Amino acid sequence: MGLGPRSPHKAGHRFPAGGKRGRGAKGSGRPSGRQRQPCPPPDGGSPPALDAHSHLSPEALGYFRRALSALKEAPEAGEERELMVHNVLKEVEAQALALATNRTGSEMLQELLGFSPLKPLCRVLAALRSNLRCVACHRCGVHVLQSALLQLPRLLGSCEEEEEEEAEEEEKEPPLDTLEELVLGLASEVCDDFLFYCGDTHGSFVVRTLLQVLGGTLLESERARHRGSRSPEAQRTPTRECKPADFEVPESFLNCLQDLSSCFLKDIAVFITDKISSFCFQVALQILHRKLPQLCAHLCNAVIDYLSNRNSSADGSPLLLFLRDQTSSRLLEQVLLVLEPPRLQSLFEDHFQGQLQTMAAHPIANFPLQRLLDAVTTHELLSPIFEELSPALEAVLAQGHPGVVIALVGACRRVGSHQAQVLQLLLEAFHCAEPSSRQVACVPLFATLMAYEVYYGLVEEEGAVPADHQVEMGTARAVGEVTVLGSLLLQHLLHFSTPGLILRSLGALTGPQLLTLAQSPAGSHVLDAVLTSPSVTRKQRRRVLKTLKGQYVALACSRHGSRVLDAIWNGAALGARKEIAAELGERNQELIKDPFGHHVARNVALTTFLKRREAWEQQQGAVAKRRRVLNSILED
Repeated sequence: MGLGPRSPHKAGHRFPAGGKRGRGAKGSGRPSGRQRQPCPPPDGGSPPALDAHSHLSPEALGYFRRALSALKEAPEAGEERELMVHNVLKEVEAQALALATNRTGSEMLQELLGFSPLKPLCRVLAALRSNLRCVACHRCGVHVLQSALLQLPRLLGSCEEEEEEEAEEEEKEPPLDTLEELVLGLASEVCDDFLFYCGDTHGSFVVRTLLQVLGGTLLESERARHRGSRSPEAQRTPTRECKPADFEVPESFLNCLQDLSSCFLKDIAVFITDKISSFCFQVALQILHRKLPQLCAHLCNAVIDYLSNRNSSADGSPLLLFLRDQTSSRLLEQVLLVLEPPRLQSLFEDHFQGQLQTMAAHPIANFPLQRLLDAVTTHELLSPIFEELSPALEAVLAQGHPGVVIALVGACRRVGSHQAQVLQLLLEAFHCAEPSSRQVACVPLFATLMAYEVYYGLVEEEGAVPADHQVEMGTARAVGEVTVLGSLLLQHLLHFSTPGLILRSLGALTGPQLLTLAQSPAGSHVLDAVLTSPSVTRKQRRRVLKTLKGQYVALACSRHGSRVLDAIWNGAALGARKEIAAELGERNQELIKDPFGHHVARNVALTTFLKRREAWEQQQGAVAKRRRVLNSILED
């Protein structure tokens, strides 16, 4: 973000949009690279020889490639598909280890597991478990093991009716463990050598997935890493729609989760300071917060007590030393997010109070501060934090840590207090508080994270009286690049109880300027907030959106603008819909040929509007009536 000459900081630059958090900087206490060691066997003898088993011939790879392609093209139901799945997975069972430890084979096996019924998956999992240490610590095998575990939400507890001949065939084979027994057995082996698996670059992924499966919760961040292991139906769902997913697990899984999580206490110093192991602890806290909150609180207290009893810091609590460390600060961020409000309040009072400005200025400690602000839910905690941070708002922005400011504004929005104060401080930080005529320009300044003088290219001598805002200058300046954090800031402000100033600034934008905002990947979400904020009245919403009249075709032919236009259309009354359809209809052919415009034309039923206006009006009237009925039901 740019600072004008009147700032005590260096002038002529935009306020930095926030530095990236480096995890390998000097002073982290860890080498820049992690040396992989060969997988030792459980008994301490020589490593098991996988070479004899892990070789896949080109013919075998070709077979599985063709089989996978055929399965993708086959109908989703039917005897032919079931027979095909059965035959392919029968071959997989015999070569599971070889497939899992082969780069190409492992990718195909991950996809094949998405088609697997219960019993074939159990056989594959049993084969992998027999060589658990080397599979879990193999750069390819680990992903197959994860994919197998991630099939549990789909298969856990399912009861398959076996055909008679299949049952007879299984009578000749050794009894097969159930899926529950296999997972519990795998967890037991991991628990026996917990520190090793958590500390291994690849093995830690298995521990994280196992914690989620035992807890019956798949975290969004973890699910996104394993797209290849999802079922065909799940693969059709865009990643952005994925949410943390809960599923039913037996009581034995939660008991096992408790046992596994207790292992963190045995070597807590390692899990706090080791980068790889710390990831497992962070996932465990997220799962336990949802499923075993008492154990989660116990682990959090253990972390805080351990860090608080280290060597004292010269400038306050010893905990502050760890907030500046790249590894332990990550764990502390997660601790802050899962602490209960009373414990969070006492943690702030005992360790953080009086140190917030120092934390906000630190390149690493500002991230735990952001998480602290994200966790604030009470006025009692927000007030002292706001009082301490508010005088340094502009300085924090100038230091390149706008995330702290956005988190503070988000806390004010969530708690519902200090909203007018923080808005005034933002106006002052962006140099548009005085004279008051400048306030109407706040939206483009907030969106681009640039101070008034920098945004408009002005040069003002230090101590000079700020010039009034010139309307002509504002309308002539094209909207700059909207930053993600700037967009988040505006979204928070639009959800304040009185967003009038932001709405007036949006209303002062010209049609092309508002179009630029709507077409921006980040800026389009500002228009979403205008449409969805309960603080924005229908009249205020219409006043802002009327500026887009004459820009509907350009909106419809834009990736992000078309989404905004769809949202406007869905909330528009019949009269407004007629205006939009009439403007779009003038350039119908252009819309039909555009990759985004033709979707808008279909959504608007533009062909019907142009050829059968009366039928279109009846159709839209019926839609409006259904929407009113639904809204009345939801309000009740």
